Amino acid sequence: MLRSSARITAIGSYVPERIMTNDELSTMVETNDEWIVRRTGMKERRIAGEEEFASHLAIRAAERMLARYGKEARDIDAVIVATTTPDTPFPSVASRVQDALGIESCLAFDMNAACAGFVAALQTANGLLLSGAHRKVLVIGTETLSKITDYADRSTCILLGDGAGAVLLETADEGSFIASDARTDGSGGGLIYAAGLSSWWRGQPLAGEGKMVQNGREVYKWAVTQIPQGVRRMLDQAGLGVSGLDWFVPHSANLRMIEAMCERLELPPERALHSVSLCGNTSAASIPLALDLAVQDGRLEPGQLVALYGFGSGLTQAGLLIRWTLEKSEAKGDTQGE
Repeated sequence: MLRSSARITAIGSYVPERIMTNDELSTMVETNDEWIVRRTGMKERRIAGEEEFASHLAIRAAERMLARYGKEARDIDAVIVATTTPDTPFPSVASRVQDALGIESCLAFDMNAACAGFVAALQTANGLLLSGAHRKVLVIGTETLSKITDYADRSTCILLGDGAGAVLLETADEGSFIASDARTDGSGGGLIYAAGLSSWWRGQPLAGEGKMVQNGREVYKWAVTQIPQGVRRMLDQAGLGVSGLDWFVPHSANLRMIEAMCERLELPPERALHSVSLCGNTSAASIPLALDLAVQDGRLEPGQLVALYGFGSGLTQAGLLIRWTLEKSEAKGDTQGE
């Protein structure tokens, strides 16, 4: 069992104003709405403006979270931002969030575990709270994947979108984190990547010139096998079965992938929360976006058992089994851009 003193006490999200529909994508590459929906379940995705970056989305999500739950930014003593698309390699997005929110004294850093980043950040935040050195940790997943998307590559451009989600973790007498799982297979790193300072992988040149490249078929096969196994490992830690799980919240990579995972878990697909239909694949932001959508529409209620599971480039995977504690009545507003 996982030792935990953490409890999620606030949540918020933000997506850019611009909506890119499947019909718009069909003017860029050979595709159409019916094909995209059938293959991915995606209807639209949000796209950041030319001068809108990961920090801008993160700040808006955090501001919404604070306003919605009546929390004070000055009480936060650590900021962790999960992202693969920071505004700059340094300074960190987290430091930009700290500055924008006016937090006087806090630890602030970014972490990159790709699409597993948000859950990995929650695991890290739990460790900070357990250490006793911190009491309130702001965790944000934020991405502007559109800025590393090759819109001539049909296999990836239909998938990717932008957005941010934020949660506040606080020390509690009884933590709500029950079990965790984390694994990495670095040998599969060449299946999803964006070339940077190095353009080589295991002695072979990388394609893409800084844009995202992935082998979708191989990633699909890996994910639909590995992630259900990870969820079962967490449930085994807690002495529970799949039947006791209220919600499965995987990284929103592709709706068909989520359905395949549910089939392996013998879990009805209606018990999976996702943000993929309206937001696309938003990497580290997809899980908090899905959680916030479910809080708003009343599906996610206190006392429910929830399995979060992120997975992606690395190849990384990170899971958390939690008992949800936020009251429905506390949450107001929406995830739409303004």
